[in-house]
Amino acid sequence: MVRLRLSGGELAFRIALFICCSVIFLIIAYPLYFIIIASISDSTLVSTGQVLLFPKGISFFGYSQIFQDERIWMGYRNTLFYTSAGTLVNLLVTLPAAYVLSRQQFKPRRVLMFIFVFTMFFNGGLIPTYLIIRDMGMINTPWVFIIPFSVNVFYLIIARTFFENTLPKELYEAAAIDGCSHFTYFTKVALPLSKAMISVIGLYYLVGHWNNFFTALIYIRDNNLQPLQIILRDILLSNQVFSDGAGAGGASGGYAQRYADQIKYGVIIVSTLPVLILYPFLQKYFEKGVMIGSVKG
Repeated sequence: MVRLRLSGGELAFRIALFICCSVIFLIIAYPLYFIIIASISDSTLVSTGQVLLFPKGISFFGYSQIFQDERIWMGYRNTLFYTSAGTLVNLLVTLPAAYVLSRQQFKPRRVLMFIFVFTMFFNGGLIPTYLIIRDMGMINTPWVFIIPFSVNVFYLIIARTFFENTLPKELYEAAAIDGCSHFTYFTKVALPLSKAMISVIGLYYLVGHWNNFFTALIYIRDNNLQPLQIILRDILLSNQVFSDGAGAGGASGGYAQRYADQIKYGVIIVSTLPVLILYPFLQKYFEKGVMIGSVKG
């Protein structure tokens, strides 16, 4: 094995780069680590700044209350449905539209693309949007999370750029000679070759649905339809840490306040854990997909 000898300048650069990357990693990782140790530490010690590197007064009372709170499980159920169904609809609409807009044979594609892009800079605003959704009868229904926001124009542009620049024109011409239609080419050739792009866009859509609370805040009044993020918001803002309202007052108010921070941090972990678990499985596609649209030499 031949080892390359590094010059003094190259070695100094690598050491500086390693130190810089380590500092950036610690800046990003420490808040996540602090949330984990704070979720199992005594809330009094956390609020007084005594918990920095290691948990103190370890207790899993917060997690026990979280898993006993029916609101959390109801929010999980709703959010899982909104996220899975919403992401599926997003991909079913975005990918075919992007493919059609990438075909040069489709003459109106530039006009339609301009109309799509126009909506990125100008829209009707909240009140007209609310009136439209109300007239469509989707207030207080699960469909308000799925149908009205089925296309993100930015992701549509990414997908169109991928289909237009990455898939060779000769590939379609060869398939067309064999009698392949656009639909068959899209489903059997274009989609299998676009796993990286689909994974990245799907992950973006998924995270957007998972973190969405504004839609529920505006259009949902039924507590049984609230997503997890609204329930998390209520807990963080109102300290209503128990399903019977003990955190907001009552005989158990002091007991609840003692573990309020512990439960808050625990809810943050519980609500973000599914996305953290999913990301490693999509990482290899994500690394490829983030280069979509970059300058190619």
